[in-house]
This record gives sequence, structure tokens and C-alpha cells, in this order.
Amino acid sequence: MTTTPRVALVTGATQGLGLALVGELARRLEPQDVVYLTGRNDAKTKELAAAFSGMPGATVVPERFDVADADSAARVAALLQDRHGGVDIAFNNAVMRVQPNDEATAVVGEYVEVNNLATTRVLRAFGPIIRDGGRLIVVASSLGTLGYLAPVLHPVFRNLHTLDEVDHAIKTWRDQVASGEVLGSPWPGFINIPSKIGQVAAIRTLAECRRSDDLARGILLAAVCPGMMNTPTSEAFWDVTDAPSPENAAVPLVSLALQPLDPDLYGELSRDGKVLTFDPYRVPTAE
Repeated sequence: MTTTPRVALVTGATQGLGLALVGELARRLEPQDVVYLTGRNDAKTKELAAAFSGMPGATVVPERFDVADADSAARVAALLQDRHGGVDIAFNNAVMRVQPNDEATAVVGEYVEVNNLATTRVLRAFGPIIRDGGRLIVVASSLGTLGYLAPVLHPVFRNLHTLDEVDHAIKTWRDQVASGEVLGSPWPGFINIPSKIGQVAAIRTLAECRRSDDLARGILLAAVCPGMMNTPTSEAFWDVTDAPSPENAAVPLVSLALQPLDPDLYGELSRDGKVLTFDPYRVPTAE
């Protein structure tokens, strides 16, 4: 009995966690399977993919994918659809990182483009081509819950029913940051918090539309927190001496992608298999 080769893709895969995800997927998938190592630097993706040549496991294929380019997600999704008839595992991992001295007003435009608008573009492009039993996973953070946001701001991310509405909420916040309007407001100074909440809101919103069909087809749509990692970027903010390496952090994320579907994780943000409540202060409505 032959099985259809599985196809996996990781965005932002030329360093850190993205590269570790490619390596872990390649190691645990079969030789007939394919893992796409993607990034905006074409030469770098080819160089890194070549380093996997001859290793056991899946074939690693380089592909240029600049998530900040509004057309890239649709182009790469069409390519995978044409070559393979779809995709089985997609990790939306690409991220723009900030440094402690970065001025929010100066960086928020690019930050939102890479971290948020690119996320919704990936969800729009790859959602329709996820095959039965597939996984579409956004790498986010435990900061992506409303518990990290002032209660007065919670309605901004509640009751969003389309990805366009998620984009609108994020763009409105972005413009307020860029103009300086957020100074003295309830919005946090650390732009990572609203951005991560926006990513999780995007997953939750799409899941609302797809849940019944996806669960019937064995598809997992979810956000995941990899936890603190020992990377130069994290080191600029926190003491990460004892934190896991990206290679170690990639193991449970790939396990999530390869293990049987857990319906409780569908449409949710989780860490180590446990759901992180998105809206801990919401009062349930009466039936």
C-alpha cells in the first residue's frame, strides 16, 4: 500500500526556530516527504536546504517566500497546489523582531506587516489547500491573550468574525502607534502584546468559520506558544541562560503537527498541549 507523500512548509525558516522546525520535520518525516524551507533571501534558503542533502528523512526544498510581499503567500500556495495538490503541514513562523531601543512609532508599520498582515495572508492562502488530516499552525506567544491587555481594550479583539475585521483592528492600532496617539493611553508600550493578540485572534476568527468541516476532515487550525528560547533576540530583553534552544523548542511543536488531532486545541492558543485561555475575564452569556 502506498501513501501520498506529505508536504510541509515553514515560513521564516532561515534562522532560529524556523530553521529548527525544518530540521525536526525533515528528521521525523519519511524520505518520500517534502519540507519547504522558505525565506525572503533566495540564496540563503538554497544554502541552508543544501545542508540537508544526503541526510535521512524528508527532502528539504528551498523556496523564496517574503511574507511582507502582499503577493507571496498566494504565489507559494498556488505553487504547492500545482506541484503536490495541496499541503499537509504549514507553520506560519516568520516574525520581525524588535530590540529594546527600537522606537515603536518608527518600526510598527513593518512590524505589523510581517507579524500580522502576513499571518492573515498565509491563513487566507493556505487554508483552502490544507489536505485532510493537515495542520495549519501559527507560531505565536503566551502574550497573545487578553489577560495581558487592559480590560478597556478587550472589545477591540472580541467578536471578530472575519479576517478582514482582524486586519482592521490591527491596522487601527498600528496607525495609532505610528501617530503617537497611544502615548498616555491604555495600550501597552510593548508592541509585541497587541501584535500577538492579533495573531491569535486571526486563528480564532478563521476557526469559527471552518470548525465543523475541519474537524470532520481531521484538520487542526491552531496557534502555539513555543515558550522562551535561548536566542540573541530574547537575550536582549531577558535572562535566557536556562531557556531551551530553538532545536529543543521545535520538538513539541512538530509533535503537535504529527500527533493525532486533539479537538480541544482546535482554534486555540496552546503551550505544551495545554490551552491558554484567550479571554479569561469574559463573563459567559446565559443560554
